[in-house]
Amino acid sequence: MSHADIEECESSLVAVCPWHRYDFDLRTGNSETGLKACTYAIEVKNDPSDGIDKVWVEAPEGGTNWRIVELRPVSEEFADPPPISADPDPLVNQAASISPIEEDVVPVKDAPTTLMQWAVLILNTANPTLKVQRTKHAVHLFRTGKLSSIGNKSPTAPKPPAVPPREDSYTRNIVDPRKSGKKKNAAVMLHALANIEQWAIDLAWDIIARFGPSHPDIPHAFFSDFTKMALDESKHFTLLTSRLLATSPNTPYGSLPVHAGLWESATITAHSLRARLAIIHLVHEARGLDVNPGTIDRFRRTGDKESVAALEVIHADEVTHVTSGHRWFTWICEQQGVDAVSTFREEVRRGWRGDIKGPFNAEARETAGMTREYYEGLRGEMDFVDKRTDASATVDHDESMAPASVRVEYEG
Repeated sequence: MSHADIEECESSLVAVCPWHRYDFDLRTGNSETGLKACTYAIEVKNDPSDGIDKVWVEAPEGGTNWRIVELRPVSEEFADPPPISADPDPLVNQAASISPIEEDVVPVKDAPTTLMQWAVLILNTANPTLKVQRTKHAVHLFRTGKLSSIGNKSPTAPKPPAVPPREDSYTRNIVDPRKSGKKKNAAVMLHALANIEQWAIDLAWDIIARFGPSHPDIPHAFFSDFTKMALDESKHFTLLTSRLLATSPNTPYGSLPVHAGLWESATITAHSLRARLAIIHLVHEARGLDVNPGTIDRFRRTGDKESVAALEVIHADEVTHVTSGHRWFTWICEQQGVDAVSTFREEVRRGWRGDIKGPFNAEARETAGMTREYYEGLRGEMDFVDKRTDASATVDHDESMAPASVRVEYEG
């Protein structure tokens, strides 16, 4: 909210977030989105010890065990998409690198006019560079009010694909086995992280396209949160592929083995928004908060300051993504009249295999709203639960739509 616009509204002042369009009454903290922010009285007083006017903030009610968790700007930096190599290494399958874009960002025929249409178009875009460009364009249209509507209430809203397509070259994974060494190790990590971010772009658009129509009354802020998430993931993808190009020019994105294990959880949770938020955003993404510091330290030890800077931006953004997941998970629990913590633990039991493993980055998780009661001592039992026959299950719509457990992988 550091760039929020302050607007007069009847008898009060309202802060409006320029990214999400959230509006918060500065006196009460109430928002038309249904959210509520904490508000504290402030006063400018002269400090007699040094004669300087200082801003004093009212302490939160109910004790002294409180602290400012963090003050930081949010990066909106985008790295340029990686160029196509003009001098390919003959030992690497160059067909596996990102192909030139042969389509327009905005299709000449049947150009999308709603957010739902853009979401499905982007999900069906195989070229990752074009996927990023379309994401940036669609989010810009959404934020500037240039779309005709969100489109989630339309009976003709398009359906998202079961699995977003990938370029044929991406699935071949041909790389010369003789290439090894320090740079290759860094390249493997950067390539793997970029692959995760490409799937994360799709996950952000899929939650919009898949669950927007089945929840016609969901607040506008939901779409603001997840379009921002799609834009962030696109930024992360370009940052990582740019670092991959700089670190190992002969190892283009798509040239190393990759898999779509993350999409398995998307498939398993395709029947329920509540399950999707729990498993993708409060398990997978929260786990990212746990492992990111170690990954950053590994690059720092090699002296790769540029990759460290990129990964620190990514980590800071991912905290906000878990925050969004927690926000909307608790929202849907409130709508359904169930306890968020116990319901989360039940969703994990039903939609996850094995333990939720530490070590945990408890500080980052708490910043995002994930207190220890959510995840400590938690084990998924998906292989032992039949979701179709367990009478205790609560889903968002027809349980018969729940897909079977599948694993989707792209391997050579």
